[in-house]
Amino acid sequence: MVKEKLSEIKLKKSARKHSIKEGIFATIQGSLGGNYISPFAIAINASNSMVAMFSAVAGILGPLSQTFGSSLLKKHSRKSILLKTVLFESLMWIPLITIAILFYKGMITNLLPLLMITFFALYVIFGNMGHPAWFSWMGDVTDRKSRGRYFSKRNMIMTFVSVTLAITASFFLDYFKSKDIVMIGFIIFFSLACLARLTSWQAFKSQYEPKVKIRKSSYFSYWSFLKESPKNNFGKFTLFRSALGFVNGISGPLVAIYLLRYLGFSYSKYMIITLAGSIFAILVLELWGKFADRYGNYRTLLINSIFIPLVPILWIISPNPLYLIFVPRLVGGVAWAGFNLATGNFIYDNVGKQKRGLAVSYYNLTWGTGVFFGAGISAILIKYLHTTWIEPLFLIFIIGTLARMIVVFFGMRGMKEVKKTKKFRGMKSMEDLILKEAKPTLTEEIHQIMHIGKYLKA
Repeated sequence: MVKEKLSEIKLKKSARKHSIKEGIFATIQGSLGGNYISPFAIAINASNSMVAMFSAVAGILGPLSQTFGSSLLKKHSRKSILLKTVLFESLMWIPLITIAILFYKGMITNLLPLLMITFFALYVIFGNMGHPAWFSWMGDVTDRKSRGRYFSKRNMIMTFVSVTLAITASFFLDYFKSKDIVMIGFIIFFSLACLARLTSWQAFKSQYEPKVKIRKSSYFSYWSFLKESPKNNFGKFTLFRSALGFVNGISGPLVAIYLLRYLGFSYSKYMIITLAGSIFAILVLELWGKFADRYGNYRTLLINSIFIPLVPILWIISPNPLYLIFVPRLVGGVAWAGFNLATGNFIYDNVGKQKRGLAVSYYNLTWGTGVFFGAGISAILIKYLHTTWIEPLFLIFIIGTLARMIVVFFGMRGMKEVKKTKKFRGMKSMEDLILKEAKPTLTEEIHQIMHIGKYLKA
């Protein structure tokens, strides 16, 4: 019995290392593919409202496909689900590459934005269908006490890879644009994204999966989930996160339009500004992980929720690139890093392993519905809102800030921490964490980044 226990501990440790390897290649896909979906749509002359609708499509189709994916857990292993969905997700880059070729050749250019949103929708569906299986799987190979630190380390490595690749790629894309062959750049990037996701798919094959059998008694309908949501901790969090997704959708999809069309920035400048937040996130992820393990995920959510509403209005104060990097991206990067890390861990803390896959799919469906309607309103506003006293885009960003403030003020009430944590002493606890942990944490982060290769050999 003891040998079996030790063997399982070793296998789970190996699985966590494999997950980082898989995540690195998934991040390469996102860096060279996902990050350039909006710029690609703009490059093939998609309208502003259609660019905004890409967020709406991802917001509703992703969670809907997750709900379907959660039902697969009753009959199929988590590994088999992911192997199929990740394979089809990677193949969806082929139609997008074809669209770039057609635009480059000047063929059916009027239809290409519509074709793009169609195949992007399929990419979103396959990319999300396996998420409940992945979320459940990762919950079984991580333990409650150190989960915050593990995911902060994993997220930090993913973020470093994402920032490095995406910014490097943006300079290449600017070069292609200067030669009037920008579509060649998109073709190369999307091809590499496809190959990276296929490598990620290969990594799943050798990752250890703990046995789990989902009992029929663990099933509950989406309607019963919504009905009970105001009465339990996880349900209250789901409703809050969904409302926040809705108000984020009002201004979030318009940042690319603001930087590329309104301010006329180059791809490299756009990507540097966009990913600056990820650079700041790298610096604080490990600290947020330690903070969440020590003082709780609810406390982490609460602190970061104070700053998230400020981000939209900060975008419009100054068009100076340095300002955009060191104010809205700094505030947003640090706040969203802690908030997103605590979100996943809060779900793990509040939902048992039998119900995890289904619960996270219902959570994402509710959140995605909010994103869908928020992005839909964004598309309507950018198309029909006309004002003479202020730039319409600026007004939408102001509306986004006010809406976020209202949601955070009312939404964070009623939730609580469910795991045992140390007593939080306000600024004294923050000072202790920063002063005592910042230097060793930064050293740990540098060490992890310098040794990314060991995860690729996993």
